[in-house]
Amino acid sequence: MKRPATAVCLSIGALTVAACSTVGPSAPARAPLAASSAPKPVTSYDWFYHEDAGQAQLVFGMEASDDIQMGLSCAARSGKLEIFAIAEAPRDIHLESGGDTERFKAGAEPSELHDGSILTAEGPANLPVFARFRRLGWMASLHDGRRDMFVAHPGTLANVERFFDFCG
Repeated sequence: MKRPATAVCLSIGALTVAACSTVGPSAPARAPLAASSAPKPVTSYDWFYHEDAGQAQLVFGMEASDDIQMGLSCAARSGKLEIFAIAEAPRDIHLESGGDTERFKAGAEPSELHDGSILTAEGPANLPVFARFRRLGWMASLHDGRRDMFVAHPGTLANVERFFDFCG
């Protein structure tokens, strides 16, 4: 059963939020599209993993806040991901990791927690962009000439691996 994007964001957000607070700064790291060096993690932002009742989520944001940038979810061994991202306006979700890119046609709903929209899309877990993300521990969202970086800290790289193992 397909859940509305607002419910997806709220349920994923609840996994990493200890209490609601005001929205923090927008995207944690921005780099020009031409950036070539490996990205560095940003203090206070990371990938958080949660597994419950045959579902898993991997969400990038700030712990104990409602500042969530994007996330992935899946059913156990489904091989399919639901992707969500927060955006100022409706658009496709265009992801990159280590040079591999993929564009996903996204649906959009107004966000109740953030200015703008919640974008949702689906895709297979075995795409090259996700395989590279799994190896490197970082992914970027490309839009409007920007490259928003979502980088795991060394201590949480295992969360990325656990998520993809769960999804199958």
